[in-house]
Amino acid sequence: MSTARNTWAAAFALVVAGLVFSRSLPPPERLLPELHEEPKQTPTQVAPFSVSADGVDYRIEPQFEYDIAGLVVSRHDTRSWWDMIHAEANDHLNVVDLCLVWGTNAKDGAYRHIDFSSGQYTCFLYYSDSAPLKSQHLRDLSNNHVLTGDAATARMLRGVRIGDQVRLRGQLAVYSHNSGFAFRRGTSTSRDDNWDGACETIFVDAVEVLVPAPAWPRVVFWIGILLLGLGLVIWYRTPNSDRAW
Repeated sequence: MSTARNTWAAAFALVVAGLVFSRSLPPPERLLPELHEEPKQTPTQVAPFSVSADGVDYRIEPQFEYDIAGLVVSRHDTRSWWDMIHAEANDHLNVVDLCLVWGTNAKDGAYRHIDFSSGQYTCFLYYSDSAPLKSQHLRDLSNNHVLTGDAATARMLRGVRIGDQVRLRGQLAVYSHNSGFAFRRGTSTSRDDNWDGACETIFVDAVEVLVPAPAWPRVVFWIGILLLGLGLVIWYRTPNSDRAW
């Protein structure tokens, strides 16, 4: 039985280590110069158009062309089992939310003094009063609702991880549908707003992972999961008389 206990202990340690380090962020000296720049927002010539996703027809109303490079500090996959809002809204176009930092944050690493997490529509920030943050640091981050009707692009977006340096290009857009009820969702068009309505809604034309986060935390996590299964096999094959702790 001690073999099963030791296997489970090692598995637990690996799973925890994988989870913790998968959320670690690179230092500012490892960020590309592109991340020091402001997102580029320019007038668009793209007319409103329609796109389908999971049998729902959406109308896309582009507002501006948009090009942003940033560090992923938090993310939310809208297919998560606990995400009820997107399912109830028939919103299959918003594939992921990516919380990004850039600009001043990328230059001096102030993002390392903030803890980030994502809800179904929101990026949450946690930091102490003693954190060396200025208003510009809180300005140079955004929660981005990323839209696509293309299956290959959706797979790529769902593969983006915390710690990735990414570039998104497309249009800031309003989108809507009338599948059973009238649904409409807008977008921020300013980097200086906050709270409700401050998220950017981007219909993407191109997604690029400029520098991926290290893969080893995910490898460690899945080794831990495999060891948990191995521990169960060892325990199951142990005679009942030897299963006492």
